[in-house]
Amino acid sequence: MTFKGKTHVVGDHIDTDAIIPARFLVTADTAELGKNCFEGLEEGWVKRVTPGDILVAGENFGCGSSREHAPLAIIGAGMPVVLAKSYARIFYRNAFNMGLLLLELGDDIGRIKDGDELEIDVAAGKIANLTSGETIGFNPVPKFMMDMLSGGGLVEYVKRKVAQ
Repeated sequence: MTFKGKTHVVGDHIDTDAIIPARFLVTADTAELGKNCFEGLEEGWVKRVTPGDILVAGENFGCGSSREHAPLAIIGAGMPVVLAKSYARIFYRNAFNMGLLLLELGDDIGRIKDGDELEIDVAAGKIANLTSGETIGFNPVPKFMMDMLSGGGLVEYVKRKVAQ
């Protein structure tokens, strides 16, 4: 699994209400949620995103209330992967359950700037920053979680397992 895209950097302690405010939770449609991604942070934020772009966050990303809509909004905005210093644990699990890949980089997150072009090779555990020329390593995602992601999240993963 590889990803290539331009980065969009947000700060520390971005909560789920900033990702997708409660007023937009009238639907579970991923595309509709994506249209309002980060409206709690900045009106119209999502308009600068091109499908395939990469979200980069600071510490404790996804804190606050547990809402499955938050990772769905990020997916719907066209960002298939999030890099962060750290994640709120409930958001981390919800993201994988919904089919959103999260990579935790610790302090190395500071080596990535807004607008950098990245190429991520998940299997190799490497991020090539095509803008700066740097390479950042990360811990591999466990196989069962990658299997869950490749199938579109937990529900689809379980359906496949039951069918087998």
